[in-house]
Amino acid sequence: MKKILSAILVFTGLSTISLAQDLNRVKEPDMLRELHRSEILIPDIPGYKTLKGDFHMHTVFSDGEVWPTVRVQEAYIEGLDVIALTEHIEYRPNLDHLTGDHNTAYEIAAPHAERHNILLVKSAEISRSMPPGHLNALFLEDANKLDTEDYMDAIEEANRQGGFLFWVHPGWLAQQPDTNKWWPVHEELVQKGWLHGVEVYNWDEWYPIAFGWCNDKNLAYLGNTDAHMVSAYRFNLAEYHRPMTLVFVEERTVESVRDAMFARRTAAFFLNNLAGPEHLLRELFDASVEVRQPFMVNEEGTARLEVTNPTDLTFILENPSPSNDSPEKITLRPRSSVIITCDISGGEALLPYTVTNLHTGMEKNLGVELHVSSMP
Repeated sequence: MKKILSAILVFTGLSTISLAQDLNRVKEPDMLRELHRSEILIPDIPGYKTLKGDFHMHTVFSDGEVWPTVRVQEAYIEGLDVIALTEHIEYRPNLDHLTGDHNTAYEIAAPHAERHNILLVKSAEISRSMPPGHLNALFLEDANKLDTEDYMDAIEEANRQGGFLFWVHPGWLAQQPDTNKWWPVHEELVQKGWLHGVEVYNWDEWYPIAFGWCNDKNLAYLGNTDAHMVSAYRFNLAEYHRPMTLVFVEERTVESVRDAMFARRTAAFFLNNLAGPEHLLRELFDASVEVRQPFMVNEEGTARLEVTNPTDLTFILENPSPSNDSPEKITLRPRSSVIITCDISGGEALLPYTVTNLHTGMEKNLGVELHVSSMP
């Protein structure tokens, strides 16, 4: 018994000494999340790098709920490359509690963006009733000069500064409750060269009719969050990437992003969909999907082969001619492969498909052909 008591006292004494050493401060590093960046695997296309951007977000310097640096942290963690803080010019409900002007959010976020290797675009949102509705102005020199009584003066000033302007949430029920309409003022802006894009996806909705406007008026496709609160609070990031605009740039600079947007080298990426010009989506598909050489061919010429997708994009392929000796539907999920069978009795085959989640117009989807060959 004495030995047991002695052991208990020794153990208790050691524990007391150990705890005494840590009574002032006990660090628990496992409690804190490391700021790892979630890389989004979207390939480059020939001649261009693919950047992921969000060009419509708000902070407390208009009607958002977060400090500007939070938007930079979100962008880094969630895999973006370029962002814009587009504070409302006309609506600033927090002015009783904040000082600063229309450039302040950018000025606060800029050094933080530089430290996180995030490209930051100086921007603002011209927020008027319909028409013309709300328009985001990117690549500004001084957002304060957009604070004018006449919205046309604000739009002209943004263009004078070299700004890229796009119509945001054109189907927003608060401004277009009956129909998603292209107004005469938007046609006037296009004719003057003052409107350069349309937001075809916003928050939790998309506007197929706007795909047609982009094609007919030669406007850039954009998809953005329009985030007001913390992005992870409202977007289903467990199952999807946040909505974003893909920009195909020559180099990773703000100037190159501007050049690409004016050249209409953009596409909207939302949920498992892409919307954009046909030639860009085709190049993105070709850069993403690989048809591998058949690994088994029987006497009748039926082959088994893998189709692989190593990216974070999804491709849903439907055969427009189900009578063909090829699968009626192929779903290529992110970072995965599927095995299909087809007839290559002639040594090769071209399998026609419509990629139903790649939108190239209002009621148009990308058509592709999978080339299968028995030759290496």
